[in-house]
Amino acid sequence: MKTQRNQRRIVAAAVCAALTLGLAGGVYAQQASDVTGGTTTDDTSAGNVNGGGLPQIQQQGDVSFVSGGVGLDESKALQQAQSQWPLSLRFTGPSSEFLADVRVRVVDAHNSEVLNTTSRGPYMLVKVRPGRYTVHAQYKDQEQTKAVTIPAKGTAKSSFYWNMK
Repeated sequence: MKTQRNQRRIVAAAVCAALTLGLAGGVYAQQASDVTGGTTTDDTSAGNVNGGGLPQIQQQGDVSFVSGGVGLDESKALQQAQSQWPLSLRFTGPSSEFLADVRVRVVDAHNSEVLNTTSRGPYMLVKVRPGRYTVHAQYKDQEQTKAVTIPAKGTAKSSFYWNMK
């Protein structure tokens, strides 16, 4: 009887310690993240406010963006949402394989940086004001630059392809 009571106390203490460490780890991950509107540890779309498989929308200044598309649900959701975002970017490699971890910088006509981030998958959707922009996309040590014009109504798309061997 006394042994069972001691075992219950040990189990309860272990559960409390695990919960405390888990909560502290989550707080640390949020504090260490420089991402606004989501966390760098949230690679899933499940349970987010966007619904329908769309990853978390993030914000840098007055620019909103979302990236991902590694999973089938995210990929379909991002492709379907393209018409609602002024700028759509796609990143692929050899044999049309999808790429993630592409460094993306968007610079306006006045050479001011409006977005500087890393894509979480092959698709990135960006809400920027109409105008002319230059998109710099870097995968590993290779950078590509493309000019895009965002119309007052409608969308612009740009695809980046790396032939890495």
